[in-house]
Amino acid sequence: MNIERLVMAFAGLMVLGSLGLAHLVSPNWLWLAAFVGANLLQSSVTGFCPLAILLGRLGVPSGRAFP
Repeated sequence: MNIERLVMAFAGLMVLGSLGLAHLVSPNWLWLAAFVGANLLQSSVTGFCPLAILLGRLGVPSGRAFP
């Protein structure tokens, strides 16, 4: 796994998890999905992604997300 794929997998899990929690617990969990979406949009524009920086420092290799 490389950084790009891990970031996408983490974002997908967060969105699906927040949707599940919104259905089972409280609709307020939809704010988490909105935050994840806003962060994805922000990182696509600026190139700044805190999770990617953290994974890079942990030694996860960088790579092309879509070969």
